[in-house]
Amino acid sequence: MKPYFLLITLFFSIQAFGTDFVKIHAPTAESFSCTEHWEGQFNNYVGDALGTDCVVQDFYQSGERLFNRPFKNNGHKNTDWYGFGKNVLAPCDCIVESVHINNVTNKPGIMTPGRAGSVVFKKVDGTLIVIAHVDNVNVAMGNSVKSGDVVATIGNNGYSRNPHLHIAAWKDKQPLQIRFDQKTIDLKFREESGE
Repeated sequence: MKPYFLLITLFFSIQAFGTDFVKIHAPTAESFSCTEHWEGQFNNYVGDALGTDCVVQDFYQSGERLFNRPFKNNGHKNTDWYGFGKNVLAPCDCIVESVHINNVTNKPGIMTPGRAGSVVFKKVDGTLIVIAHVDNVNVAMGNSVKSGDVVATIGNNGYSRNPHLHIAAWKDKQPLQIRFDQKTIDLKFREESGE
C-alpha cells in the first residue's frame, strides 16, 4: 500500500470519528453523574437519541459512612435532591433557538406526562443542543449566550421521575454524542467545604 493512500485513509478516519460528537460546557457547577441513552432506545428521536441524563450528587453521611448520592433522606421531596433548583449553565457560545416552559413540577417517583421545560441552543455550525427538565428559564428565543452563562435551574417536569437534566445534540437530524469539556467543570465548592 502506498504511503499517501495510508495518509488519506487516516485523514478520513479521523474526520469521520471527529464528527459524531459535540463537546460542550459542563451543565452545572456541581458534581454530577450521567446515564447515557443508547442508540435506538427512543427510536432515534433527535431530542433523545444518544442523549444523556445528568443528576447532581453530593456527599451523604450515615453514621461512619460517607458516600456520594443524588438525594438526602428518602428522596420523596424535590428539595431532598441535591440538584433541585441548582443553576443550569449554557453549553456553548450560541443562540437560544427555542424555549419551552412547563410549570408542572413532578413529585419524585411520579411522572407527569408532557413536554419537559427546555431550552434549545444553536451553535454557529448549525449544531443544536437541548437541555430539558429545566425550570426558572431566564433566556428567550434569539438571545446570545456565552458558554457557562446561567440560563435556568434544574427542575423536575415532563417525562421525569426526579430532578435531573436531559441533554441531547444533533446536526442535520443526525444525533451526536455528548462530551463534556472537563476543563469547564468547576468544583470550587468542594474546596470551600473542605472535601
